[in-house]
Amino acid sequence: MASKIRLGILGGGGNSLIGVLHRVASNMFDQFEIVGGVFNPVWEENLAFAKEIGLPTDRIHTDFETLVKEEVRLPENERMQVISVLTPNFLHYPMAKKLLENGFHVICEKPLTTTYKEALDLKRTQELSNSVFAVTYTYTGYPMVRQMRKMVEEGVLGKIHKIDVQYYQGWINPVIHDPEQRAATWRLQPEKSGISCCIGDIGTHAFGMIEFLTGLKVSKVLSDLNYLYEDNKMDIDGTVLIRCADGVKGVIRASQIATGEENSIIVKIYGQKAGLKWEQENPNYVYLMEEGQAMKVMKPGHAYNSHLSLDGTKLPPGHPEGIFDAMGNIYKGVARAIKGESYDSGEFPTIMDGLRGMNFIEQTVASNAEGNVWKDLD
Repeated sequence: MASKIRLGILGGGGNSLIGVLHRVASNMFDQFEIVGGVFNPVWEENLAFAKEIGLPTDRIHTDFETLVKEEVRLPENERMQVISVLTPNFLHYPMAKKLLENGFHVICEKPLTTTYKEALDLKRTQELSNSVFAVTYTYTGYPMVRQMRKMVEEGVLGKIHKIDVQYYQGWINPVIHDPEQRAATWRLQPEKSGISCCIGDIGTHAFGMIEFLTGLKVSKVLSDLNYLYEDNKMDIDGTVLIRCADGVKGVIRASQIATGEENSIIVKIYGQKAGLKWEQENPNYVYLMEEGQAMKVMKPGHAYNSHLSLDGTKLPPGHPEGIFDAMGNIYKGVARAIKGESYDSGEFPTIMDGLRGMNFIEQTVASNAEGNVWKDLD
């Protein structure tokens, strides 16, 4: 029996949604074994959490620096091979950089860094290390999102005309109106979150989805962001017009003050021959709208889907698959890359996707700050 890939985790302790999402995903296809990590900067809580989830405590380290130092001392066939970075945004860059410099593969939460300059440096470091680097834009792992990618790639839509992606949440609404609460929320603190809250946290998902699905690169952005209060330094809502190659235009609408919304991602792509629509809160359905034809509903697990979609489908038709499955598909793709096996480029977002996301965030914020003007992406 082949040995599992030895996985370490940074952050994600306690009741962290991201933590349980990554742990479940890593176990989904029996490719990874969590061997240790640093789940919390407070040692007592770190240790208690490791015991709670049933991990041996000999590889639970007091801090990140100790983890790297102790792991590189181990024989190559024992040390952690890949480490997932689930910490707040400001720690992504220093942690990922040091991990790459010490020969680890990396799975990193988004946004990749807090600045585009950091992202460029991280990309250079990754190229020198030749390590596998995945950025967890989780929604790209849904089987029917992967099906959409293949349909666009195969020309089912024809020439793309219009792209419309919405990502609406409402969780900041009860926080933003209370000065004490908004001052205490780390996502609203630039020193921890970076220059953007809404665009950096969820708008970048919408941006990444556009490039993942269409194969197009966004070349220009024009944004109008909303901060609500003068003392709030972080955007919490915004609309971004985009331009791609070949005259393709579109819009990204992102909000964390959309009262009552939970996690409403709606993707619409319109082409000369057909359109596609997908909603994250009903992820098993893709709607194909062809000129002059009745709308078709496509679902996962059926033979009419692409190999990429079917490879990411774990259950028979009619059994819902969700966000854990989507993240699990990303981990499965990373495992193939680490093992040197062949894999589809759609199996996991790479450091380049993270780099593009940081470029998008900075230019979107700059567009708004400079009076709602068009800004070029690299």
